[in-house]
Amino acid sequence: MPRPRTSFLPSWRRERFILVGVVSLIACVLLFKPSLLFSLPKPQPCAPLQPVELAKPVDPLPQAPLPPITTLQGALGKQEPEEIRLYWGTALPPETRILSHSPGFTVFENLYMMNGTTFVVTISPEEVPDLRYVLGSGADNPGYLDPVQDPTDKDMQVITPKQAREWFGASAVNLQGNTLWAHESAQMLPHYYHFCAELFFGIWRAYTSLAPSISDDGQTTLPLPRRWIFPHVDTNGWRDYARMNQYVLFSAMPSIQLLFKAGFQDFAEFERPFVLERVVMCDRGAAIRGSGWMPAQRLASQAFEHRHVDNWWEPIRRNVVRFATNDGDQRVAVPTLPGPAVLGRKTKPKEEKPVITYVSRQNWNTRSLRAEDHETLVKALYRLRDTYGYEVNVVTMDTLTRSEQIALAARTTILIGPHGNGLTALLWMKPTPRSAVMEFFFPTGWAYDYEWTARHLGIKHYGWHFDTYDQYPNIPPANHYPPGYQGTDMPIDGEAVAREIQKRLSGQTE
Repeated sequence: MPRPRTSFLPSWRRERFILVGVVSLIACVLLFKPSLLFSLPKPQPCAPLQPVELAKPVDPLPQAPLPPITTLQGALGKQEPEEIRLYWGTALPPETRILSHSPGFTVFENLYMMNGTTFVVTISPEEVPDLRYVLGSGADNPGYLDPVQDPTDKDMQVITPKQAREWFGASAVNLQGNTLWAHESAQMLPHYYHFCAELFFGIWRAYTSLAPSISDDGQTTLPLPRRWIFPHVDTNGWRDYARMNQYVLFSAMPSIQLLFKAGFQDFAEFERPFVLERVVMCDRGAAIRGSGWMPAQRLASQAFEHRHVDNWWEPIRRNVVRFATNDGDQRVAVPTLPGPAVLGRKTKPKEEKPVITYVSRQNWNTRSLRAEDHETLVKALYRLRDTYGYEVNVVTMDTLTRSEQIALAARTTILIGPHGNGLTALLWMKPTPRSAVMEFFFPTGWAYDYEWTARHLGIKHYGWHFDTYDQYPNIPPANHYPPGYQGTDMPIDGEAVAREIQKRLSGQTE
């Protein structure tokens, strides 16, 4: 009997096929003709808005202005990122320029450094000064034309741009900003006078030759140096026992980076070339070879052959004095700090009471006055105070704090005392027509230290020998230290000193 004919698909597959077809049909209708399934109402226009009467405004309460929104970008401003490398590629590297030179003080632009050696890159080597007048070996106790001070190829070389390209490659690490470089040994540095009134004094004098101008209140567009390199000195080799050196340096240049012997050796071991944007290099051995060394025998004397700018020391003096006196506004004159009136005012500064400061060394075992002469001098000074209303201070510097020493010096009109480190305070005096330094010497003794420094600051100097004094240009031809110079019985006529102080303050002397 024949079987009945069945579908070619099983029943469950047939049902699935039908279901897929129905779903597909509905999807097509929804996509292309939804109106067949739904009858949507026609859109009706909205009713027009009716005006609403608002309440009358009231006067708002006064409000403080909102502070500006500070963002990192706004705080920093639009600043170009510093490029840490100077690239020249296949071209020749930029040449070194010598902007200014005197024996012991040379101002370079684009000075190269690699493996502990500095390089002057130039196509005109004949224009480079004899390197013996630029730097020495940095050894202790540099003598007069001592061969040990001659620089070697390890210290500095003069090379051509082609040689520099071969040795340095296509670029150098860029040490941007201005650099001070002192080829000084640790022999002279840990001393207040020799660091501040010789090295710092001289290198800053050479550095300010780059300044367009400096105002009488120390304002200038010349930026403070970024770093100071001491390639021959250990980290503590420049600190004096009274800790004045670091006080002065960090108050004058709080952002300065110091690079000492170990750090300099680190740079050398990198075996990479560096280029210093601008450098003021100082070297005592090279300065000794200059004609300006004698008779004063001052390292800083050679720096004064560079271009002179008025008020050249004022930026340093002002920074140190403001730091010592905690003066928050550099433009405001206060009774204890010489300075101009508030910015914008044209009023004449108030005449201040003259201040006489006697730096005594009676508690020291060297260069102190005879006891009776000390007493006579103090009585004569107090008589000036009582008669004329002057302020008189009899001080021993090592009993004052560093801030007190500098603040007192900044107010002092007449500074007096035996030859000694305390007279270094003259660096912080304000030069005026009445200001003066009166230094006491043992008979026939003489030292240029404070006479030379005072003269180059515009402060009158008196070199006293008992009841007479010497003044520039009528001064001894050279330093002289006779027997008894370092003793404790230096004679001085206190009455004669007091009379001369009164003449100075009353305008009877030049």
